[in-house]
Amino acid sequence: MIPAPFDYQRASSVDEAIELLRQHGEDAKLLAGGHSLLPLMKLRLAQPSVLVDIGRIADLSYVSETPADGRVLRIGALTRHHDLATSELVREQVPLLAHVAGRIGDPQVRHRGTIGGSVVHGDPASDLPAALLALRATLVVRGPAGERSIPADEFFTGFLETAIAPDEVLTEIRVPAVPGVGWAFEKFNRRAQDWAIVGVAAVMTDGAGGPGVGLVNMGPQPMRAAGVEEALRAGASLGEAAARADEGTDPPTDLNGSAEYRRHLARVLVRRALETASG
Repeated sequence: MIPAPFDYQRASSVDEAIELLRQHGEDAKLLAGGHSLLPLMKLRLAQPSVLVDIGRIADLSYVSETPADGRVLRIGALTRHHDLATSELVREQVPLLAHVAGRIGDPQVRHRGTIGGSVVHGDPASDLPAALLALRATLVVRGPAGERSIPADEFFTGFLETAIAPDEVLTEIRVPAVPGVGWAFEKFNRRAQDWAIVGVAAVMTDGAGGPGVGLVNMGPQPMRAAGVEEALRAGASLGEAAARADEGTDPPTDLNGSAEYRRHLARVLVRRALETASG
């Protein structure tokens, strides 16, 4: 398939990217690694008139700790999956995130795809959003009106839709550090590089909000397993909590499986994830 015609502009800074987005309005799209946007353009499901390339803004590729106490990791939106998976800091402080990044696609995808591009795409079948929901991350965006922080729970608003305005740029993801805390990631797919039929990210933190469980491909948008988290906070057994894995979900029916099949998978995978994270 061939994309519809479009203009191409490269931004050398976040401010320049914001200005280009302001000039072209909703007809413009940001281009980072391209692994989410370009397939949609080839299918003509997305037809932007202008692509604003931010892939070479070096200031948006980093992993660092909050200077004050080191309890929050700051991750630049253009940090590539491979860099997350191999970062000693991420592997020590947020091992769930490093593990999930290392299981995305294949090496070519991991060396080009970025965490920001994956998150902004808002695909319910994507792995990283589920991990960020489980970890209760915060996403920082910048636009003409300045900077604002959006909790992960408020970021994903619908199918391939997020809370980012057309003239805003995701600049940073802030993830609470959870060294030594039990975690697990379960993904069921036909081949290693395929999208998950169902996936689960779990972290057994006892901090604010308690344990976190994010689901992959169980609704029109990335979502958390709220029923499971509620049951765990109330002291339920792992089996009792996992039985609520599909509560409030709306899984799709497609060639990979029916909605009921996905509901069953969610309950099975959540139980496995909770047992691994608790063990």
